[in-house]
Amino acid sequence: MMSAEFGLAEVEREVAGTRFAGRVKHFAVVGSTNALALEAAAAGGARWGVWVADEQTAGRGRGGHEWHSVAGDGLYVSALVAPRVLLKDAAKIPLATGLAAQAAIRETTGLEVDIRWPNDLMFGNRKCGGILVESVSDGAAEDRLRYAVIGVGINVNHAAFPAELKGVATSLYRESERHYPREPLLAALLVHLDRELEELERADNELLLRFSTASSWVTGKRVTVEEGGGYTGFTRGLDSQGFLQVEEDTGVIRTVLSGGVRSARKE
Repeated sequence: MMSAEFGLAEVEREVAGTRFAGRVKHFAVVGSTNALALEAAAAGGARWGVWVADEQTAGRGRGGHEWHSVAGDGLYVSALVAPRVLLKDAAKIPLATGLAAQAAIRETTGLEVDIRWPNDLMFGNRKCGGILVESVSDGAAEDRLRYAVIGVGINVNHAAFPAELKGVATSLYRESERHYPREPLLAALLVHLDRELEELERADNELLLRFSTASSWVTGKRVTVEEGGGYTGFTRGLDSQGFLQVEEDTGVIRTVLSGGVRSARKE
């Protein structure tokens, strides 16, 4: 159901110069904003749009994990985008989104959030946000991206978390003891995301460098990796497509393809 409590007009005013202008829809409660965006894209016609909800009842994170959604406390948003890029460059969209989210949080709260490759927003080892990107190829040109749905969840004003999340989750409020309105954060996120996608369309060769600079996880971080049977090592930068390189304790360099990177203590 639609809600009048969210300041949609304020958001629309701030995104007027972007490709999201006039395309932001707000709901009080939905199952999943990503599902709404995917449905709109599959129905044909829509290639740019934004769905934001006060609460999700079936929100998803990367790897099929559920996202803890408290009504009105978080920013739960999905953007349908269709940048003119090759499908192989779709792997860079989560990185571009991470940079956009980091910039939006800095701009609206003054807080400096870290990015855990490829899609988590972190304060230390506690997560305050996540990104989930679902990409679809162009049927007429399989090597090109048709569209992508970018889901972003940010814990904004959460004061507490369930027992199972207390040690791993945080929020902008818990990091600063200040409450923040969601509208300026959403508007800033969309403005920065539109700019990042424009840079990606221009084959921005600086994206990977900028992400590597913005994230403490890309180089020299001791991590455990879930895929490939699981292993431990140090991060050694990104490859040309934006995938993380990890040097195992044996000295072998491995490429991480699907996330699941966690901090590991030095032995």
